[in-house]
Amino acid sequence: MTSTRVTSTETAPAPVAGARDDSAVRARGLLKRYGDRTVVDGIDLDVRRGEVFALLGPNGAGKTTTVEILEGVRRRDGGDVDVLGEDPARAGRAWRDRVGVVGQSTGAGNALTVRETLDHFARYHATPVPTAELLADVGLREAARTRVDRLSGGQRRRLEVALGVQGRPELLFLDEPTTGMDPVARRRFWSLVEGLRDRGTTVLLTTHYLDEAAHLADRVGVISAGRLVEVAPPAELGAGLRQAATVRWLEDGVPREVTTPEPAAVLRDLLAAHPAGEVPGLTVTRPGLEDVYLAMVGATAPEETAR
Repeated sequence: MTSTRVTSTETAPAPVAGARDDSAVRARGLLKRYGDRTVVDGIDLDVRRGEVFALLGPNGAGKTTTVEILEGVRRRDGGDVDVLGEDPARAGRAWRDRVGVVGQSTGAGNALTVRETLDHFARYHATPVPTAELLADVGLREAARTRVDRLSGGQRRRLEVALGVQGRPELLFLDEPTTGMDPVARRRFWSLVEGLRDRGTTVLLTTHYLDEAAHLADRVGVISAGRLVEVAPPAELGAGLRQAATVRWLEDGVPREVTTPEPAAVLRDLLAAHPAGEVPGLTVTRPGLEDVYLAMVGATAPEETAR
């Protein structure tokens, strides 16, 4: 592994020992405590081979701790985990060669250039991606001769991504990978992830950007206070919450609104009350992904900082 440093609503829990062939990641009852504080509270999670799975949640929800347990860099206090057919807590060198990690901090040395850094870490992989190809993929070709300590925050993040995919991993963990990137760099990164998926790489990423999850992920899991709230494709997340529509209008100049699962009935009544057929200030809106996400985490967001 190159280190640069969710219960699914779709499947019923089952023992990890019976993991299906299409599961790259399978966890049951995942538990992590720090003293008397439970950071990861009985999470069940399935990530299918070849998919991009995004884990969303507020700061302190337990996303990073969950991912680090799956990576094998943090020990769990309970539950069962199967990642690429092995328990990451006991997996050896061969397993680590199949996994790529892009954490929240870099492990790259500051004194080397970008090209020298990639050439150095290439020696740790049996079949590394050629350095010139990596530089082009992450948009660092022009910075190849720049020392790492002179890179911008976004450029350093792209270098970390390059190191994470250098060994052609079967499974790639990305912990908030586009933090610090400008919009152009983010879009370039999205294309890189899409290319990895097209080549069959499984990607598990955490992100604070809802547009990123909606664009990249086949499925999204929302985690809050150490528990997995829901798992679904982005367009289907929070289906129950999305059923209600908010109807807004002006009545004698005073704003009015009604939230209802049957907006057509409200509209009929409003139109009947306005024979001219025009209802002042009339709008009908349904919750978007951001609204659904905030509703999911708002009631259970942790007060203390976890990871």
